[in-house]
Amino acid sequence: MVSEDSNVDGTSQSGTSQNSTAHNARSGDGAPERRGITVRRAPKFVPFMGLGGVLGIIVAAFVAYGIPGDESFDTGAVFGFFLVTFAAGGVLLGAIAALVLDKVSVRRSRRAVVESVPNPTGDDAEA
Repeated sequence: MVSEDSNVDGTSQSGTSQNSTAHNARSGDGAPERRGITVRRAPKFVPFMGLGGVLGIIVAAFVAYGIPGDESFDTGAVFGFFLVTFAAGGVLLGAIAALVLDKVSVRRSRRAVVESVPNPTGDDAEA
């Protein structure tokens, strides 16, 4: 994930001044625009939560069908109860794991400077 923080000189820019600065850099003044950015690898929460839910379903099936239980309860009803309970718990644990990894990625983030690339002119496009 890349987030823009400030210019190289340390001054923060608002959305309108960034647009005007970028327009000025492209309009032919010759100086490329430089920006300071923060680069980090952020986890996507949905895959973690989905994996937690799937693992919860697997554990629920193991508990309902693999462990002998009371004969007065239907095995399908027991599976349904454990399915809801363990799937919700797995989704919650997956979200917590993603949050922990997100905190770790914030600590490992790095600063970088990027420059804008000028648009090619007619002569550059032919070459």
